[in-house]
Amino acid sequence: METRRALFVDAFTDEPLAGNVAGVVPEATGLSDDRMAQIAAEFGASETAFLSAADESDEGDGAEIDERIRYFTPSAEVDLCGHATVASYAALYADGTVDAGERTVRTNAGDLAVRIDDDGTVWMRQNPPTVDVISPDRLDANCLGDALGVDPAALADIGADLPPAVASTGLPWLVVPVNFLQRLGEADPDATAIEALSDEFDVAGVYAFTFDTLEAESTVHGRAFAPAVGIDEDPVTGTASGAVTGYLRAVEAFDGEFPDELRFEQGHFLDRPGHVRTRLDDDDVCIGGTAAVSAEIDLRLPADDGDGDGIIEA
Repeated sequence: METRRALFVDAFTDEPLAGNVAGVVPEATGLSDDRMAQIAAEFGASETAFLSAADESDEGDGAEIDERIRYFTPSAEVDLCGHATVASYAALYADGTVDAGERTVRTNAGDLAVRIDDDGTVWMRQNPPTVDVISPDRLDANCLGDALGVDPAALADIGADLPPAVASTGLPWLVVPVNFLQRLGEADPDATAIEALSDEFDVAGVYAFTFDTLEAESTVHGRAFAPAVGIDEDPVTGTASGAVTGYLRAVEAFDGEFPDELRFEQGHFLDRPGHVRTRLDDDDVCIGGTAAVSAEIDLRLPADDGDGDGIIEA
């Protein structure tokens, strides 16, 4: 029976059992799509990252690719996942598999630059942000309030200046500003309604945020709901933090010059607090954070016949 090393890594935190846990399979070369989906379902983490060597098709396009990464939720493959990328490279750096410096990673969302600092902080360069502001006749505060389970007034009085929008740096999110942290904390989303919005606007989920933060050094507090990809609420979301960074620039949310760095706090309402750092580098968004390995296991895999019926043991 084949054995593969696998990790549980908590991203965007320095401590285990906080932040956002990701499954990481550092040597996934040769695993079929069905097997990766089965492992991700077994792990139950919001996303599991599978790293493999660049294949011949990658090498044939002339790009210098260090690794190929694919990301699976327990129910579906997604094109990009910020916290699983940070988790993967923080863990590989901690055990000496990779050195500090720049790497190029191929994902389904395109090639991404990853930089590892000497202190273990992992920076991931995302795609240039796209932002599509949504007019009230397409999506009003009452509809959003019902879907999120918050008083529509918490959306309307900030929506005059900061409208909802679809924003993406590789994975699209429906970005929704909320006036106060108390209202955001009271959110009780209707998963069916959130999933319907996700389908309507072709997004991974809804990211609601407020400038009313718990910590003075934070820029925003956010919550991410993505039942359409099997995640009722994501503790700390790198792709959404990057998308919101692009959104905040597009809607001119700050008076004067855009800040050099933003800090996103998230996960506190799930007892898994974490923080994402973001920077705008020309037209690209970089997200950064640290991570902590909480568990390392050996996966025992039966012969893979491609039908996904084998039983996985840890």
